[in-house]
Amino acid sequence: MKGHTIGELRIGQSASFTKTISEHDVYTFAGVTGDLNPAHIDEVYAKGTQFRGRIAHGMLSAGLISAVIGMQLPGPGTIYVGQELSFRAPVRIGDTITATVTVEQLDPGRNRAVLRTVCTDQDGTCVVDGTTRIMPPKE
Repeated sequence: MKGHTIGELRIGQSASFTKTISEHDVYTFAGVTGDLNPAHIDEVYAKGTQFRGRIAHGMLSAGLISAVIGMQLPGPGTIYVGQELSFRAPVRIGDTITATVTVEQLDPGRNRAVLRTVCTDQDGTCVVDGTTRIMPPKE
């Protein structure tokens, strides 16, 4: 499997990945990263927060962006150079999140691209918004 090279990318080109966030996903992410913040894993604690219940880790949603970039657009062989994210709304267990990546800028001379990265929930609410700088695979 080979990703798209800089010469194969086009401004406006996009790809998406959709996943329903499960309790297992939240606990697995907590275990892998060591982020055991009770806002994510302790319902009793989380009920006392502004969110009135557990929320998924923001970086779990951001990880779906990584799935699109690493597997679809540009795809295998792509290297992250940088990522800017804004977390706009909470993601709860059972929410279905769609990560969409869109090519915004191309710099063929440096083999770099800028991608708009957005995650929305099942209601169309933007939960993560950002920009990624990547290096697509070589020719």
